[in-house]
Amino acid sequence: MNQRNARRPAAVTSWVLPALFLMLLLGVWQLAASTGFLADRLGLEEFLVPAPVEIAEVLWKDRSLIADNAWVTLIEVVVGFLIALVLGLATATLLHLSDLLRRASYPLVVASQTIPIIVIAPVLVVWFGYGIGPKLAVVALICFFPITVNTLDGLQSVDRDKVKMMRTLWASRRQVFTRVEVPTALPYAFSGAKIAVAVAVIGAIFGEWAGADRGLGYLMLQDNAQLMTARLFASVFVLSAIAISLFALVAVLERRLLRWR
Repeated sequence: MNQRNARRPAAVTSWVLPALFLMLLLGVWQLAASTGFLADRLGLEEFLVPAPVEIAEVLWKDRSLIADNAWVTLIEVVVGFLIALVLGLATATLLHLSDLLRRASYPLVVASQTIPIIVIAPVLVVWFGYGIGPKLAVVALICFFPITVNTLDGLQSVDRDKVKMMRTLWASRRQVFTRVEVPTALPYAFSGAKIAVAVAVIGAIFGEWAGADRGLGYLMLQDNAQLMTARLFASVFVLSAIAISLFALVAVLERRLLRWR
């Protein structure tokens, strides 16, 4: 009972206070937009600065259209993230096990993030067409770096005394890796995964902006061209909801799999 009572303040801090703060921001936004104050300050027409109520109305009215396109973007985000997860964990493991490979290729891993995604996305579309392939490549490229670097840092941060103790017990290299290094690196890997899944939607949108006929990025381009600002904001809201939901899912998996922490 004492543990349950101790968890209640933490739950209030984690959920209730952010929710109240969000409601306060939405209230201020609604008041500023509905009165025309925000449009006047920005020097824009009022229809270009929709209020939260207008966005909610459009979100409900065009729910089928938004949901269909959101499903396309969600698939791109999830599959691209999973590709990056597999490649990132494998790359971090290889770099950890081989000093020569790490010294030779780690700068290339860093260099992979120096390429502006908004520049390379159109190139990928030219190479691979307007299918899902370029979108997955862009998402994977964005997610790959944080997963790889965080996992590698975790593998490199193993307590050397534990490794020495395992070796004195005649443990093999595989046993040291699976019983000491992997458990140490898992929290780092999950931190990288949470960062990656939160920014994965950015990669999907860039990929769709470069060339697509479906997805929230495509819908946002159409709405922007037609000055349908309320639906544009509705798509942004759905994108944020997708990112937050996926982040929360990874966090739940982390708590379930790392209970020993």
